[in-house]
Amino acid sequence: MDVAGKARVLTRSRSPAMGAMAGLAPSRSAIDETSDLVRMRQTYLEALPIAAAVVTLRTGSLKIHAANAAWKRLDSQRVAGRDHVLDGVGCADEIIAVLNGDSEAQQFEWRDGGMIDGRHFTVSVAALCAGDRADARVLVTLIDRTNEVQTEKSLRLEMLTDSLTGLMNRAGFVDHLETRMIDDGSENYAVMIVDLARFSRVNECVGSLGGDELIITVARRLMSTLRGYDLLARTGANEFAMVVRLVDGPGDVLHVARRVGEVLSRPCKLSDFEIKVDCAVGCALATESGVDAEKLMRHAQIALKEAKRTQRVELYQPAALAASHRCFTLETELRRAIESESLDMAFQPLMALGTGRIAGFEALARWNHPDLGVVPPSEFIAVAEESGLIIPLGRWALDRALSTLKSWDKAAGRDLPLYVGVNLSAIQVQRDDIAGLVGAALRDHRLSGYRLSVELTESAIVADPERAGRTLDALKSVDAMVAMDDFGTGFSNLASLQKLPIDTLKIDRSFITGMLGDPDKIAIVRAILSLAQALGMTTTAEGIETRELSQTLAALGCTTGQGYFYSPALEPDAALRFALDSLG
Repeated sequence: MDVAGKARVLTRSRSPAMGAMAGLAPSRSAIDETSDLVRMRQTYLEALPIAAAVVTLRTGSLKIHAANAAWKRLDSQRVAGRDHVLDGVGCADEIIAVLNGDSEAQQFEWRDGGMIDGRHFTVSVAALCAGDRADARVLVTLIDRTNEVQTEKSLRLEMLTDSLTGLMNRAGFVDHLETRMIDDGSENYAVMIVDLARFSRVNECVGSLGGDELIITVARRLMSTLRGYDLLARTGANEFAMVVRLVDGPGDVLHVARRVGEVLSRPCKLSDFEIKVDCAVGCALATESGVDAEKLMRHAQIALKEAKRTQRVELYQPAALAASHRCFTLETELRRAIESESLDMAFQPLMALGTGRIAGFEALARWNHPDLGVVPPSEFIAVAEESGLIIPLGRWALDRALSTLKSWDKAAGRDLPLYVGVNLSAIQVQRDDIAGLVGAALRDHRLSGYRLSVELTESAIVADPERAGRTLDALKSVDAMVAMDDFGTGFSNLASLQKLPIDTLKIDRSFITGMLGDPDKIAIVRAILSLAQALGMTTTAEGIETRELSQTLAALGCTTGQGYFYSPALEPDAALRFALDSLG
């Protein structure tokens, strides 16, 4: 057999796979390929489930050597004027790099067209066996990810958009603000947060649909206050935020805040109601280089909190952040102190003005932190009420006061004729089972109820007289005494006061201090004493600091008094010695 015959036998004996390789491998010239090889190559291309083509380089541009039907369908959608789909910008360089042997394979994402109408592909490029670089070929596959990318964009847009107003939500707002600050410089922007007051009451009155209508109305009005380069977002249920670009300096944000106040001052008509929308506005300026969007939002929130208190537009002050950090530090440390029972209890004597002997003590919580030092009660009680720690703190105070009183009885060898007053917060009255708590504490320490006076502020009783009445009745059922603290500073209804089982009115120190030189204060104190006498209640005057004041109050008929004239708050052992000396 001649050489040509052997070649024909070898060609016929090759397997289909070898034939495919032969078909895909470039020859010296495309015209040398047999029709069988062309059909074999096309068969394998068609078998691929994705758009695929064999691509070569001719006269500096890419040419499609062979392609399957999926590729041709994509190619038919190409932009007019292109030879093929790969003519689009951003794809050819990677393919040519493989054709030139600079890389064996490439895979990359490619957008063909503009931001809105463009198509998105995952492009894979793999070199095919080549005899020489002049006739090199690559296999290019395209996976059309346009629908997937558009779905991702839609989901992301949905995640970053408020469904009710169509504005950005908090996440979208922060992302957009971050981008702006990076592009234009952080010092050029401010954040303003607008919080709607009484929104929950609107929902209660007109329903959730009415509340939604109010939010949409407010959003439209706030949009009217924006300049072309500002941005509005809804960042909470009743909260909106604005990015204000500072064109003419920090005064821009105050100018926008004034416009917000003006547009919201007009009542909103909802159903049959006209509702005036009150708001609090807090602003923060990006005055320091490097401040990020989240930090700017936190600063604006701090300013908003102050605005709710002052009822005016507030700009963030650095000292406010330090105060906020201290509050969180105190909350953390107070929680640990309550759990470890590392707080202290001091006792201020309550003196019977008629006899000059001790009648009892008011228990006062004290906190000496190893790092923070002495934290005043006015500070940590406020933190406890805001954080909810007032409930475990009140329970601790009740238990510690009764435990100390029982230890005094044991040390004296008898039941001392003393009672202890314990302050309970209005928040604890609302959320806790006060009567059950007091009854259990008295039983645990084996003390009679008359040896405990539960002190509730006037505001706590006035806030919900019906609930307060039930609580006080339950306290009386365990024989505990009840005192209304800070009397005269609230707005007690005398009819309700007559019905409530209160044993003692504690006259606020603001009426006692300087009383002797102020006829009006004397008249007020005299009236309170007469009222208490008519209702069968005893009275306690706070803040007695002189003998003359003590004698005057006694002459007016005040039952007991406390103040620095008698003694400051004492440690438990010192308080016991004071009591024993007074009792004789």
